[in-house]
Amino acid sequence: MRETIAVAERHDLEAVLRTALDELCRLGVTGAQGQVHAGGRDVVAWAGAGMPAAGRFRIGGATAAFTAAVVLQLAAEGSLSLDDEVAALLPGVLTDPRITVRHLLQHTSGLPDYIGALAGGSRLAHHDPEALVALRSGPAAVPGTQWTYSHTDYVLAGLVVRAVTGRSWAEQVRNRIARPLGLRDTYFPYDHPSLPRSSARAYQQLVPGGPLLDVTELNPTALDAAGGLVSTTADLTRFWCALRRGELLGPDALAELDRTVPAGPYQDVRAGLGFGLGAFRVPSAGGGFWSHPGDVPGTATCNGVSDDGSRSVVLYRTTTPADPVLRADLDARALRLVEDLLTLD
Repeated sequence: MRETIAVAERHDLEAVLRTALDELCRLGVTGAQGQVHAGGRDVVAWAGAGMPAAGRFRIGGATAAFTAAVVLQLAAEGSLSLDDEVAALLPGVLTDPRITVRHLLQHTSGLPDYIGALAGGSRLAHHDPEALVALRSGPAAVPGTQWTYSHTDYVLAGLVVRAVTGRSWAEQVRNRIARPLGLRDTYFPYDHPSLPRSSARAYQQLVPGGPLLDVTELNPTALDAAGGLVSTTADLTRFWCALRRGELLGPDALAELDRTVPAGPYQDVRAGLGFGLGAFRVPSAGGGFWSHPGDVPGTATCNGVSDDGSRSVVLYRTTTPADPVLRADLDARALRLVEDLLTLD
């Protein structure tokens, strides 16, 4: 893929993007799509089977950026403080008084990730957020002492939004972000497990060399405010640009988002990787960019946006291979493609 990008001056953005997506498909991905917003224009390309031009897909962990933006808006309005004790905001849900709202958004709460404790075969089952938080997949760490990615943090952040506003995090995302920005295809499906017919199918492989299983059906309540949103590449490029341009957050709130801590366990992905409030800061030769990838069974998305919001890239693919080496290679190639597309003229 790096060689593909190296000859970019002889191609337009669409050709570069399409060539790279074709390569991902040759590696075993069923389908892939990408969108670039740059210079006031949008470029879209797709490759593989069953990839619609504007299909919706599950964005997984990228949902966290939306949830964090809502919490930062509430903090700017004075409805809460980032240093509020979560136990005081959610009595009976959390008991440790040391954990703050900032710890949740920054993944420094020390709370273990509930994902590993979800019961097998529960892909279509309903999950209440309080029940997700109660699941334990390991011991807790002292709050503020280490960075660990935990879906539990953002499920709690969603509960904080509801406690402060009286409305669910999904309603607040719709009213505060999706509607003002015109994101017509970004939503939380609640208990509805299907995607619209115009969406690509998602496939997962359980063992290397084994068949691809259709895992498109998924009850997103298992991911809630940590990963339950559905969106499109068009909506996501718009969201990322708006976030960095200050259309959603004022300067003070954006400065809080930008205060990063080292994402220690992910240094093998990119040395110097940091995490702010809802997004990763990815170092690069071009000065760095902001991103939050997302994975759900059968679908993975990678994205990036420049500091000033003038350029953004969103990719997604619809196959999860069983081979961890191949998965890591696909992730690395997608991240490199995002990085390079953010700097192409």
